[in-house]
Amino acid sequence: MSDFLTLAVDLGAGLVLVATGLAFIRLIRGPSLPDRVVALDMMTVTIVAFCGVAAIRFDEPAFLDVALALALVGFLATVALARFAERAKARRMKAGEEGP
Repeated sequence: MSDFLTLAVDLGAGLVLVATGLAFIRLIRGPSLPDRVVALDMMTVTIVAFCGVAAIRFDEPAFLDVALALALVGFLATVALARFAERAKARRMKAGEEGP
């Protein structure tokens, strides 16, 4: 790899790691369930991006297979968490209507 490409890939990996750390902080701090779902989705996207950068850096296409599998699992997890949040909201609204 050329020096410029190596520098760009290393810089990209560093920025992706910073983004993952910031998303992790949002995942921990919240404050609400939708914030945490979006943070988890953001972490998935950044980890997929890191796999892409690693595939370029180490010239190993197997990282792209890992990225694809992780993207699919991340999508399904986001859909499942969104459905959970919607059902929890519906239950809270129903309980509020039936309450005193």
